[in-house]
Amino acid sequence: MYSIVQSDHELLQRYINGDEKALAFLLKKHQRKLFSFILMRMKDRAVAEDIFQDTFYKVIDSLNAGKYNEEGKFLPWVMMIANNLCMDHFRRNKRMPIFSDCEGRELHNLGLTADESKEEKLMREQNIQQVKLLIELLPDDQKEVLILRHYAGLSFKDIAEMTGTNINTALGRMRYALLNLRKMIDEKALVV
Repeated sequence: MYSIVQSDHELLQRYINGDEKALAFLLKKHQRKLFSFILMRMKDRAVAEDIFQDTFYKVIDSLNAGKYNEEGKFLPWVMMIANNLCMDHFRRNKRMPIFSDCEGRELHNLGLTADESKEEKLMREQNIQQVKLLIELLPDDQKEVLILRHYAGLSFKDIAEMTGTNINTALGRMRYALLNLRKMIDEKALVV
């Protein structure tokens, strides 16, 4: 009845026309990417699960209230809702995000090679921790674009839509984020 190749637009239309299962399929289609994004930002699995659920409640409420403007951008719209809920959580709790995937593994550590020695692994992990701390020192707008691009895998066009800016602004923020990171890495003499 449903297929992964069906467009988000088609599934949304089916939901709007009364097919509740179409929305369930659509949400399941994007579940892994969305949850990984939230968990990467929150680090705490329980909090991430709460925000994940809240995201879907907001999506359903917005769809039922007719607040979604169909432009073929369902996933970026959902990611924007999740991002806003994460930011609300940080503001309430004054915490900073850490980066993990949906299995709880830190995303930076997925590149481990089989012939890496224990010393090399330890050095790499220490540098990764230091880079994470440096990322947290970036201005919020630069940090947001860096996370959305490198950890959530969004295009600059989608990032621009999510952040309410244009593509050139998103590209500029990424450029400055990378320049600032390089400068801080050079100052700390890190090898990454």
